[in-house]
Amino acid sequence: MEKLYHQYERYWFRTCLRYSRNRSEAQDIMQEGVIMVFRDLQQFDPSRGAFKSWSNRIMINAALRFLKKHQWQLSFEDLMAINKVHSFDQRTVENLSAKEIIKVIQQLPSGYRLVFNMYEIEGYSHREIAEVLNISVGTSKSQLSKAKKMLRQKIESLY
Repeated sequence: MEKLYHQYERYWFRTCLRYSRNRSEAQDIMQEGVIMVFRDLQQFDPSRGAFKSWSNRIMINAALRFLKKHQWQLSFEDLMAINKVHSFDQRTVENLSAKEIIKVIQQLPSGYRLVFNMYEIEGYSHREIAEVLNISVGTSKSQLSKAKKMLRQKIESLY
């Protein structure tokens, strides 16, 4: 178990960071996720997929449970109107480090961050996101659009 933990801890922690607001929250999420991974280890079936994917799904579920427990649903309200969308040079994004990108994503409101992570990074469809988060497909699409606009603004303010 210790060897398995050390092999995947960085990967799991990066996943948790993307869903959290800060490192402390990510550590709490990961702790819950690790407990679930080891508790359900006997359910892992290598013929159905890789351990890395299976365990990552558990981390995502742990993050969603954590956020649900901490009132993330309220964040799906229209938090701010983003009227001004600036264009920025693609090289700006390419020059950001992984840590800088995660830091910018963490600054998004919870609803925006959840939908952005699930759609853009994890590959969920809007229908799947709507089911998991108990929101409409339209809300999922709207949150993704607003997340992208806000990310553009935040990246522009960095450079």
